[in-house]
Amino acid sequence: MNSIRLPAWMSGIGGANTKSLAAPILIIMLLAMMILPLPAIVLDLFFSFNIALSIIVLLTALYTVKPLDFMAFPAVLLVSTMLRLSLNVASTRIVLSEGHTGGAAAGKVIEAFGHFLIGGNYTIGIIVFIILTIINFVVVTKGAGRIAEVGARFALDALPGKQMAIDADLNAGLIGEADARKRRSEVSQEAEFYGAMDGASKYVRGDAVAGIMVTVINVVGGLLIGILSHDMPVGEAAKVYTLLAIGDGLVAQIPSLVISVAAGIIVSRVASDTDVGTQMVGQLFAKPQVMYITGGIIGGMGLIPGMPNFMFLSLGAALGGTGYMLDKKRKEAEANGTADRPAGGGGTAAGGAPAAGGQAAPAENEEASWSDVQAVDTLGLEVGYRLIPLVDKAQSGELLKRIKGIRKKFAQEVGFLAPPVHIRDNLELKPSAYRITLKGVEVGAGEAFNGQFLAINPGMASGNLPGLATTDPAFGLPATWIDASLRDQAQGMGYTVVDAGTVVATHLNHLITTHASELLGRTEVQALLDHLGKEAPKLIEDLVPKMLSLSALQKVLQNLLSEGVHIRDMRSIIEALAEHTAHTQDPGELTALVRIALGRAIVQQLFPGNGELSVMTLDNRLERLLMQALATGGADGAGIEPGLADTIAQQAAQASQQQEALGVTPVLLVPGPLRPLLSRFLRRALPQLKVLSHAEIPESKTIRVTALVGNT
Repeated sequence: MNSIRLPAWMSGIGGANTKSLAAPILIIMLLAMMILPLPAIVLDLFFSFNIALSIIVLLTALYTVKPLDFMAFPAVLLVSTMLRLSLNVASTRIVLSEGHTGGAAAGKVIEAFGHFLIGGNYTIGIIVFIILTIINFVVVTKGAGRIAEVGARFALDALPGKQMAIDADLNAGLIGEADARKRRSEVSQEAEFYGAMDGASKYVRGDAVAGIMVTVINVVGGLLIGILSHDMPVGEAAKVYTLLAIGDGLVAQIPSLVISVAAGIIVSRVASDTDVGTQMVGQLFAKPQVMYITGGIIGGMGLIPGMPNFMFLSLGAALGGTGYMLDKKRKEAEANGTADRPAGGGGTAAGGAPAAGGQAAPAENEEASWSDVQAVDTLGLEVGYRLIPLVDKAQSGELLKRIKGIRKKFAQEVGFLAPPVHIRDNLELKPSAYRITLKGVEVGAGEAFNGQFLAINPGMASGNLPGLATTDPAFGLPATWIDASLRDQAQGMGYTVVDAGTVVATHLNHLITTHASELLGRTEVQALLDHLGKEAPKLIEDLVPKMLSLSALQKVLQNLLSEGVHIRDMRSIIEALAEHTAHTQDPGELTALVRIALGRAIVQQLFPGNGELSVMTLDNRLERLLMQALATGGADGAGIEPGLADTIAQQAAQASQQQEALGVTPVLLVPGPLRPLLSRFLRRALPQLKVLSHAEIPESKTIRVTALVGNT
C-alpha cells in the first residue's frame, strides 16, 4: 500500500500545535455563547465544566511551590471570568425566555442549585447569594487585589537590586553564567507576574459586581416577562423567576469564589520550598506547647454544664495527644543529633578530606604519643555556634555547596585545585563571628548574622537603612545588616543585598584568590604535573627533574601567582622553562622569561577585548635614575634613595587613581630589567597596580600613554 505524505504545513497541525489552537477556539466559543441561544443540556455541560475548572485551579494553586510555577494563572483568571460571564448571558437568555415553563427550563444544574442547595425557598436563596457575594467581593477579592498591587510595586522597585545581587554572585563565583541567566529571567518573570496579577484581580472584582447586577436583572426582568407576557400570578412569577435567578447566580458565584480563593493563595504565599498545605500543617502543628494549651482550653470548656461535653472533651484529648507525640518526636531527634555529633569542636571539610574532629578530654594516666601531633590545615574556616546551620550537612548548609563552587571556579580560572577548606565550630568565637585561617594563621575574620541580610552600598545607593552599620569584610565597602523584611526595600534603593552564607563565601573566595601563591605547595605542583603528564608525558619527563627541580618550578609558579598571573596555560609555561633552563636556573629570571611567553594571556587578562592599551610609563629621567640604582644596588634595588622611593610611590598612586577614574586597570609599563624591582616595591602599597615590561606586550597591540610617573 502506498503511503500518503502530507505537506509540512499540514503535518504541523497535529501534535504540539493542537495546544496552540485551544485559546482561539475557547475565545470563539465564549463569543458564541453570548450571541447564539444554547439548549439546556449544553448549559448543564458548561456549568459543570466551569465548576470543575475552578476546583482544578484551586488545587493547582494549593500544590504550587512558587508563584512562577503557575505563571499562566493571570490568563486562566481572565478566561475563567469570561467563561462565567458568557454563561450568565446564555443562562439569562434561556431563563427569561423559557422560565415560565418551570424550574428545569434553564437546565438541571441551575434547578439543583435553586432547589436542593437552598431548599426551594427564594428568601433563603437571596440571603445565601448575598452572603457569598459579600465574602467574595469584600473579603477575598479585595484582599487578593491589594496584595497583588503591593507585590507588583515591590517586585518592580526591587528589580534593579536583585539584578545587582545576581551580578555580585556571578562575580564572586557562587553561580555560573547559565544560573545567572536563569535567575535574571526568573526576576523579570516575577515582576511581570505580579503586575499581571494586579490587573487580573480587577476582573474578579468586576465579575462579582456583574454577578449581582445580572441576578437583579433576572429577577426584575423575569417578573415583568412572567406577569406581562405569560399572564402568571405575581406570587408564582416571583417564586419561579427568583429561584431560577438565584440558582443561576449561585452556579456562577461559587466557582467565582473558588477562583478568588485560588488568586489569594497565589499572591499571599511567602516563598518557600514546600506547597501551601505542607507549609500550613508543618507550622500550625509544629509546637507541642501550643497543642497542650489549646487542648487544655478546649477540654476546660467541655466541663462547663450545657456545653457539648463529649465533643469538646474528645477534641481536647486529641490535641493533647498530638502535643505529646510532637514532644516525643522532638526529644528523639535531639537525642539522635547529640549522639551523632562530637561534644565540642567538631568539623567537616568542604571539598574533600575530613577535618579533625573534636577531641575528648585526655585520660590522666594516658601517655603522650605521636597521634597527639596534628597537622595544620592549609585552609580553615572556624564559625561561632550561630553559624553552624550554614555548615552543617544535616541541616543542608548552603555554605558547604558554595565553598565547593568556589574551589571549582578557582581551579578553572587560576589553573590548580586549591586545598580543601576544613570547617569547624569554635566556641571561643562570638556567636555570629567567623575567621579564616591559612596554615593555622588567621588571614581574615568577620561577623555574619544568620537570618539577616547584608545590604552593601556599591557607591550609588540612595538613602540609609535601619540596622547594624558595618563594612563588607571582603572589599571594605560600607554596609548594613538588615532584617529579612527590609530586603526588597534595600534592593529597590540600589543596595546589593546578600545573605550571611554569601558574605562568608565571598570573603573566603577573595582571600583564596589573594593568597593563591601560598596555597600552591609541592603537593599541588606534583598533582598539576601528573595531570598535564596524561596529555604530554614526554614534555614533563624532559623538564622535571632532569633540567629543573620541582622546588624551582614551584617558585616560578608562585612568583606568577603572587602578581595575579594565572597558570592555566601550563603547556606554555613548561615549554618556556624547557627552552631557557639550560642558560639559567634562577627562579626570578625564569619567571621573567615565562611572563614574556604568557604576554598575550597577561594582557588579555588585564585588558579584555582588542582595544588599545591605556598605560602609565616612567619619565625618561626617572627611568635613567632607576637603571643606575639597579646597576649599583643590585636586583633588590637597595641603591634607591628613600626620598626618591617616596616620590615614586606617591606619583604612582596618583596616576593609578587617574587610570581607575578612566575605567581601566592601572598598569605601569617599564623596561624589562626594572619590572621585578618596581613590582615588588609597589605591590604592598598599591595591590591594584600591575607592572608590565615592554617585552610582554604583543606586537599587535596599540599602546596609549595616559600618565607619566616622575614628570615633576
